[in-house]
Amino acid sequence: MPVQIESFFDAATHTISHIVYDRPGGHAAVIDPVLDFDPSSGRSARHGADRLLAFLMERRLTLQWILETHAHADHLSAAGYLKDKAGGQIGIGRRIDEVQSTFSRVFNLEPAFHCDGSQFDHLFEDGETFRIGELGARVLALPGHTPADVGYQVEDAVFVGDTLFMPDVGTARCDFPGGDAATLYRSIRKLLALPDETRLLLCHDYPPPGREPAWRVTVAEQRRANLHARDGVDEAAFVKMRQARDATLDMPRLLLPSIQVNIRAGRLPPAEDNGVRYLKLPLDAF
Repeated sequence: MPVQIESFFDAATHTISHIVYDRPGGHAAVIDPVLDFDPSSGRSARHGADRLLAFLMERRLTLQWILETHAHADHLSAAGYLKDKAGGQIGIGRRIDEVQSTFSRVFNLEPAFHCDGSQFDHLFEDGETFRIGELGARVLALPGHTPADVGYQVEDAVFVGDTLFMPDVGTARCDFPGGDAATLYRSIRKLLALPDETRLLLCHDYPPPGREPAWRVTVAEQRRANLHARDGVDEAAFVKMRQARDATLDMPRLLLPSIQVNIRAGRLPPAEDNGVRYLKLPLDAF
C-alpha cells in the first residue's frame, strides 16, 4: 500500500511536521509536532498542533503514533497535547535516557523526574519494526546530532529528523552534548546507502534567498549535491568541516525552553506550589 503523507511547515521555527497514514478512515502517525511558544512572554499556544488535529479529523484518521525523531533543541513538542486530544502512543529512540541524564543535571530537575525514558510510551530500538495501520515501518538509529536521533522508514519514505537538510543547506550540527561529527557522518552514509529513489522527508529547512521552503528529496539527490555530505566527501573532511562550522554557530533561540519540555515527551514541567509552571534559565552553564 502506498504511504500517504501530509506535511505542515512551521515558519516560526522552520520545522516540518508530517502526518503519515495508510488511507482515509484508517490509521496515522504524526512525526515531530510543534507547540507554539513565545519566549518573550513565556506563553504557549497550540495553533500548529490544532492544524494537525483538524487534518486527522477531516480524513477520519485514528492517531496511532506520535513519533519524535529526537529531543529537539529548536522547538517545543506538542506530543503531549496531541495525545490528550486524539490518543496514540508517543515514541522516541531508546537512547533518550542519555539526553535526559545530561539535561537533568543542567536544569537540576525535580527528584521525581526519572532519566529512564518512562515519560514516553515506547522507546524504539535500532531496526525495530512496527505498524501504522496497514503500513509497515522500521526504525533507523541515526546518532550524531544527538545520541538519541532516529529515523522512521515507512515503505519508501524515511523521516530523517535533523540528520540531513536540503542539499543546498547540508547537515545537522554536532556540538550539543553527546553530539559527534564522525558518528553523524556514519549515520548519513547509512541513509545514503538506501536505494537512490528512496524519499527522505526532512524536519527542518532554512532556505537560502530565492528558494521556498522544501522538505522532500531523494537519496540520489543528496548523494549528488549535498553541500556537506555528497559522494566523494570522506569522514575526515566532513568532521573537519562540521567542527569548524559548529564553532561559529549561535545556540538555537529556543534550546533552553525546548529541551526542558521535550525530554518530558512534550509535557510542561509540573506546577509549583503557587500553581504556576516554570522553565529554568541556567546561568553561565553553556
